[in-house]
Amino acid sequence: MAELALVHLRAQARNNAWANHRLLDVVARLSQAEFEAKRTGFFPSLRATLNHILVIDRFYVDALEGGTLGPAAWADPEPCRTAAELQAAQREVDRRLIAVCDALTAESVLGITRVHRGSRVQEERTDRLLLHLFQHDIHHRGQAHAMLSGTAEKPPQLDEFYSAGEAELRAAEFAALGFSEEGIWRG
Repeated sequence: MAELALVHLRAQARNNAWANHRLLDVVARLSQAEFEAKRTGFFPSLRATLNHILVIDRFYVDALEGGTLGPAAWADPEPCRTAAELQAAQREVDRRLIAVCDALTAESVLGITRVHRGSRVQEERTDRLLLHLFQHDIHHRGQAHAMLSGTAEKPPQLDEFYSAGEAELRAAEFAALGFSEEGIWRG
């Protein structure tokens, strides 16, 4: 059962990177004004929403790596001012998350991750923390996806890829991210 969980979490890490790649690729085509424009959502703009994903990813990935970054992660809630900066920073933290998931073992996935929260250290089982992180990112990517609907750019497909040509596109995007479909599912 633990091996199945490891395959799933590793696939989730890559799916997370891929969804970020697809979304940020479209966002990068927006003007700076569109990127910063006030929109309806939990955060008031695409820039704020997508930076939030980045900041929280940095917070949790640091904890998963054994770091003590803690609340310093959100000292600047919008560390990336442009879509290009955000794209590069998100890709870097996505690579770190994939590395964390690839390094998991049957024992460590059920182990404890220490999350530094300033005045206290929260202890969370690693698999649960990862599931929380993936859900967090899906939640806010959905908000950014909806915000994109109010721009001239069409929001990208993030959930199903069955139309003609999608397999080739997926393979090219995976290659750009440094992985393959076969590599994801081999375990």
